[in-house]
Amino acid sequence: MKLPAHAVSVDIDVPFHDCDPLFVVWHGRYFEYLEAGRTALMRSCDLDVPVIRQMGYRMFIADVRCRYTYPLSYGDTARVTAWVLERTPLIRVAYVVQNLTQGRRSARATTVLATTDGQGRLIPETPREIVERMPQP
Repeated sequence: MKLPAHAVSVDIDVPFHDCDPLFVVWHGRYFEYLEAGRTALMRSCDLDVPVIRQMGYRMFIADVRCRYTYPLSYGDTARVTAWVLERTPLIRVAYVVQNLTQGRRSARATTVLATTDGQGRLIPETPREIVERMPQP
């Protein structure tokens, strides 16, 4: 899979507490791994949470989809890669989670981020000052 130039990756060593009794990562933990990738991506655009808040905005996940393809287990190293698919009207981020230990893709996912003002009122389209900091898909 060819990744866009603006894709950002983070590596995660799977800890024991992320696993179920079979030593396989519990499916809900993948959302934390996606957040780590998304945070790295947003930081690379100078859009970390404090920066967005200082602009007077908040962001939240409006939708998430995750397709699991191969398990991660205790002790494996996962690489989460995130990139921008769309900036408007909402931000859509794509992910791939690789099991580096086994050399297999473990999951692919997308999230949709919506923006609100500081009082929590939904803004129907990503504000221009945020869009301008993000790479073009």
